[in-house]
Amino acid sequence: MAQRVRSAWLFLAPMLLVLAAAAGWPLARTIYFSFTDASLADLDARQWVGFANYFSVFSMPSGRVLHDGLLVDPVWWRAVWNTVRFAAISVSCETVLGMVVALVLNAEFPGRGIVRAAILIPWAIPTIVSAKMWQWMLNDQFGIINVVLINFGLIDGKIAWTASAETAMAAVLIVDIWKSTPFMTLLILAALQMLPREIIEVAKLDGANPWQIFWRVTLPLIRPAVMVAVIFRALDALRIFDLIYVLTPNNVHTKSMSVFARENLFEFDKFAYGSAASTLLFLILALLTIATIRIGRVSLDGGR
Repeated sequence: MAQRVRSAWLFLAPMLLVLAAAAGWPLARTIYFSFTDASLADLDARQWVGFANYFSVFSMPSGRVLHDGLLVDPVWWRAVWNTVRFAAISVSCETVLGMVVALVLNAEFPGRGIVRAAILIPWAIPTIVSAKMWQWMLNDQFGIINVVLINFGLIDGKIAWTASAETAMAAVLIVDIWKSTPFMTLLILAALQMLPREIIEVAKLDGANPWQIFWRVTLPLIRPAVMVAVIFRALDALRIFDLIYVLTPNNVHTKSMSVFARENLFEFDKFAYGSAASTLLFLILALLTIATIRIGRVSLDGGR
C-alpha cells in the first residue's frame, strides 16, 4: 500500500507542479499585491500598506472619522449582490431545466442521438460569440427579439434589453441559461445512464407512479452527480465576466465581482485595490464551495 501511495504521488507530481506554476504563484502574487499600494504603471515601487485596501480609518482635522476600503465600498457590495443573485437564479434554473431535458433524452425515441447532439450546440459555442450574437438579437432598434414579441402582441414598444435597469440582469440570465443548460443536461444524463434499470423495474412492479419513481428512486441515486454539477456550475457562475462584459458593459445593475476587479486592475489604475477585490472573490468562492460540499454531503474521495 505504501508503494502504491508513493507511485500515486509520483504520477501526480507533474500536474501539481503545473498547477502551482499556473495558478498557485499568480494567486499568491495577487494576495500579496492586495496588501500594498502597487500601481500598474510601476509595480516595483510598491509599498506595504497592510489592510488599507480592505478597510482603513481616517480622522479629519475637524474630528470627523472616515472609513475607506473595499469592505465599505458600496460599489463592491453591489457587485457582490449582483454576482450572488445571478449565480443563484442561473444555477437553479439550469439545474431544473437540465434535469427535465436529461430525463427526456434518457427515454427511448427515434432520433434521440441527433437530439442529444443538437442540444449541446449552445454550450459548444464560445461565450464571446454567443454573447455578441445575443447582443444583436436583443438590440432595441433592430433586434429580432423585439420584433417577435411585438408581432405576438406581448409588448407594446421596443425594449432596450441590455441597457435598461429593469431588464439588463434578465437579459444576461436568459443568455446564460440558454448557453449553460446543456452542460447540466450532459452531466445529469450521464448519471441517469449509469442507473441500474432493475431498480426502476422493481419500483414499477411495486405500483409506483412516474413521479414517485423519480422522487424516491431516481433523484436520490443521482443526487451526488447533481451536486457535483451544481458545484461546478456555481463556481463558473460566481466568476462570470465575459458574458456581462460583452452584453452590459459599464452597467452598475449587472456588474459582477470579476468585472469590478478587472476595472480597478487595468482601467482605473488601482492595481492594489483590484488585487484586493480578486482576493475577496477567491475567498468567497472557496467558502461557498466548502459550504455547498458540506450541505450537499458530497464525497470527494470516491467513497459513499
